[in-house]
Amino acid sequence: MNAQAPVRRTNKSEIQPRRMDFSFDPEMPRYWFGGDQFKTLLLTALSCTFPEGERFFVRSVRHYQKNITDPDLRERVKGFIGQEAHHGNEHEHFNEFMENKGVPTRKVHDQVHEGLKWIAKKFSPERQLAKTCALEHFTAMLAELMLEEPEFLEGMDERMVPLWLWHAIEESEHKAVAFDVYRDQVDSYWVRTSEMAFTTVEFIGFTIYHYITLRQGMDDKADLRSVANGVNWLLGKPGWLRRLGRSYVSYYKPGFHPEKKDSRAVRQQALKRLAAMLGRPELADAA
Repeated sequence: MNAQAPVRRTNKSEIQPRRMDFSFDPEMPRYWFGGDQFKTLLLTALSCTFPEGERFFVRSVRHYQKNITDPDLRERVKGFIGQEAHHGNEHEHFNEFMENKGVPTRKVHDQVHEGLKWIAKKFSPERQLAKTCALEHFTAMLAELMLEEPEFLEGMDERMVPLWLWHAIEESEHKAVAFDVYRDQVDSYWVRTSEMAFTTVEFIGFTIYHYITLRQGMDDKADLRSVANGVNWLLGKPGWLRRLGRSYVSYYKPGFHPEKKDSRAVRQQALKRLAAMLGRPELADAA
């Protein structure tokens, strides 16, 4: 895996897109997460949603961009848009890599594309931005889990770790941007929390559906032991998703704000690790 493009400032905020150019060794095994079918396909199912999903996030924020008067928030929005654009591009490369491994990522990508087209037609701009806030909270929780608990990534092929580490760092960095745009332009507690409740059901349901879609389109047998162990990994011991319960519930508090959880220290540590893995010391300097 290579990532050689330089870091360049694109706005006046601390949220700076890091241009990456990941490539994936064709010799890497199909099940690159410790040879585990469930873990590999779960993360791949999530990755299939990223290109179209992150473009949806950008559109929902851009709808309000011209109305933002706070100069700091305007600059942070620029950083958010830049980071999300790069995430979509890099995950397209990863998804193509998995497609070539016999995993039908294009099918899930197309499902997501059609689903978001329907949402764009049926949902108000306020609801679309609220959905972005909800999904950004999910991604921030998962990203900071990866940053805070290095053992979450144990067993992952070292050539694959930089993609997920980089994405997690930047999701944590911009976790409050869409929320701040929402608070500045809409600021409805009911819309925000009701959309989170709806999106929670949607997120869980479609993640399962996308996982099944990937499995059904593959040429090998389902590893039921891997599935059982994976469910335990998420909900039993260590129970990574179960550990996110408090962070998830906090979203429903009237005074919730993403930055109440200060994650700068874990991001700095992760940037140092990423810099060492990629041989790019400027990434650690930027921390």
